[in-house]
Amino acid sequence: MGRRTKARECAFQLLYQWEITGEPMERVREGFWRLRSGTPPMRAMAERLACGAQSRAAELDEAIAEAATHWRLDRIATVERTILRLGAYELSAETETPAAVVLDEAVELAKRFGDAESPAFVNGVLDAIRRRVRGPQG
Repeated sequence: MGRRTKARECAFQLLYQWEITGEPMERVREGFWRLRSGTPPMRAMAERLACGAQSRAAELDEAIAEAATHWRLDRIATVERTILRLGAYELSAETETPAAVVLDEAVELAKRFGDAESPAFVNGVLDAIRRRVRGPQG
């Protein structure tokens, strides 16, 4: 697993823990890194993604709700909602990362942490967000 993939996995886990516990992100980060190791660049990327997505959660949730047609946000499972927040954040704020990479990485997270339908759902929602924030060509 590459450094950027590990960073996204850690960012997902940080965001998920923040969502589940309701603890401040600073406390979540401190506890997380006591249990998990990582190189400084990987850790920096994970924190940048997690904190960025957390700080824009309300805005990202609006984009997710709009893209997830026929789904209310509160009906989307926490795992998928967290992956979608992370992917939507990266699509909108980390524009140097190709959209295809963002979608592929999100689908891989969904395969690893979600249920059988998660990858297709995550791909469809993030693709709709991609078209909106990066245009039809991505």
